[in-house]
Amino acid sequence: MSSHPDSATTGVSSHPHDATTGMSSHPHDATHPDSATTGMSSHPDSATTGMASHPHDATTGMSSHPDNATTGMSSHPHGTMTATATRRDVNLGAGDVAQLLRRAKEWQFSDKFLAQITGLSEAQVRAGRKALGITASFKMVDTCAGEFEAHTPYFYSTYHGVSDRPAPQHPKKALVLGSGPIRIGQGIEFDYSAVHAVKTLRALGYYAIILNNNPETVSTDFDTSNALYFDPITTEDVLNVLEYEGDAPVLVQFGGQTAINLVKSLQAFGVSMLGTPPESIDIAEDRRRFDALLEALNIPRPPGRAVLTLEEALATARQVGYPVLVRPSYVLGGRAMEIVRTDAELETYWHSAVLAFPDAPVLVDKYIEGKEAEVDLIGDGENFLIPAIMEHIERAGVHSGDSMTVVPPQTLSEAEQAQIRDYALRLAKALRVCGLVNMQFVVQDGQVYVIEVNPRASRTVPYLSKITNVPMVQLAVAAQVGASSLPTSQSVPSASPPTTQRIAVKAPVFSSLKLKQVEVALGPEMRSTGEVMGIDKTYAAALYKAMVAAGIQIPRAGNVLLTLADKDKAEGVALARAFHEKGFHLYATAGTARALQEAGLPVQVVPKIGQGKPDLLDYITGKRVQLLVNTPSPERRAEQQGLLIRRAAVETGIPCLTALDTAWALLHALEAGEFEVAPIG
Repeated sequence: MSSHPDSATTGVSSHPHDATTGMSSHPHDATHPDSATTGMSSHPDSATTGMASHPHDATTGMSSHPDNATTGMSSHPHGTMTATATRRDVNLGAGDVAQLLRRAKEWQFSDKFLAQITGLSEAQVRAGRKALGITASFKMVDTCAGEFEAHTPYFYSTYHGVSDRPAPQHPKKALVLGSGPIRIGQGIEFDYSAVHAVKTLRALGYYAIILNNNPETVSTDFDTSNALYFDPITTEDVLNVLEYEGDAPVLVQFGGQTAINLVKSLQAFGVSMLGTPPESIDIAEDRRRFDALLEALNIPRPPGRAVLTLEEALATARQVGYPVLVRPSYVLGGRAMEIVRTDAELETYWHSAVLAFPDAPVLVDKYIEGKEAEVDLIGDGENFLIPAIMEHIERAGVHSGDSMTVVPPQTLSEAEQAQIRDYALRLAKALRVCGLVNMQFVVQDGQVYVIEVNPRASRTVPYLSKITNVPMVQLAVAAQVGASSLPTSQSVPSASPPTTQRIAVKAPVFSSLKLKQVEVALGPEMRSTGEVMGIDKTYAAALYKAMVAAGIQIPRAGNVLLTLADKDKAEGVALARAFHEKGFHLYATAGTARALQEAGLPVQVVPKIGQGKPDLLDYITGKRVQLLVNTPSPERRAEQQGLLIRRAAVETGIPCLTALDTAWALLHALEAGEFEVAPIG
């Protein structure tokens, strides 16, 4: 897309002296009051739909003045230069513009990208190409490999040729957005919700359509839905499917954060969406608006705010007091989330993690080291149901996807659970929740604080549905399409699960052995790649089942090696005493050993790496210990050694626990006696 040597464009060439960002106009175009455009301006006398033309052009779109050296997306001759162009003049007419744009679409350039390089909006690009007759067609995937004719409703979009068949007519259609190929371990849990949403729609007589391009999911099995579109989860692709299938309401809650992030843009295009109102979704996602809602409802949350600059972040951290939890907004899986304890750590965080999300405000909150809990609530806008409260076994600071979880709660008091239910129901009513919503809380000294509200299905829905026997997705979809109303939360006593005789523990599964050099320490950023569940009549038995299923080899005797951060040494003494009382022999590095010896515990000191032989690595690789308890340290050198020994433990097959709460849970699991074997449900 070349230009005159004096022009400076962003890739779409222009007349000499032009300097445009793209699809501009004849000297008399711009914002003439009589021009009839879609935003890509035209002269009042031109017969265009947008992307500018000479007054005498009779085009359908992106034509240009004959003297302009443009790709058809021409500009005023005296624009402001913004870039350097090549030394070549090309005169393009309306037909050339259409051909160029069609080729760009055939080469898979998205409307969003074309908008970025031209300075137009995505809506303007879309309107311009549609006016030129450039629209997506849909081809059927041959699931029979050519052996015989396939009739599977499995499609992908292209800008080559025409669609293989017209979309079938149906009085009730609905489109479910999947999760797409998101981070490892976060697809299948959301896919559960998407698949059950599709099945519910079909049972209610709908022609159920799904858009998803994650091949590792059940939703992309061609026989799950009436029609499957294997395309990215983007605004452009959603609109293309809707134009092909005909207007259909969209269900955005069942594809995780990827789908929810499209709500604003889909609303701008006039797409009908079922479920919680877009305005409420924005309140839940926008930190400032959400803080205002909590203040209006008199619901406490950890102090903090959203910031845009390092200076604001430092000021906020100093105001609320370290440690603080920092994370970009609008992300999934705790990406780039950290607990920082000093100005220096915050500056380091800002110059690394924050730059990966330049457009997202950064949330800076006071870190409250308390017990964490969450609920998945179902609503129809007026009535709300809380199937159960989930208590995290690891305290706040470990990502919910990596934390072990127990239902019903084992350490939360009745008063604390009552606070959680009260806050959840008040928030659901204020947000007019229709469908599913996930709410997370932290509890400290009897006070409950709201951490966040996710206006969508969560990864805990499959787990909670199984243990409570509440068909959560089915109820949510039925509420969204108006097929049935929900009972109030009071219809379930204390909003607790019907299966109160059984205790369920969810445990994360990690692929650390297969993913070489990957950190294994638990923290705010999710690392797990799956999850398992243990169910039994006792908490200890449920814990034991979950840990064994997660691949933890629970030692019943032997040697335990402890190397703890300074902040964990006091609690570590009690933990070591508990291991000693169960017959374990204690080994520890110098600092940890000193704390244990001062408490009167027998312990053998193990040299750190490079401080003698055999050292930490020798004990682990030689399998002289059966369990490693290592909590990460903020001290850089100690943490470098910590990473080495954690990796060595994983690769040697020695259980490695990086949170004291997990170690306490393992001790409790050792108390398991008899085990129950029973079907789920």
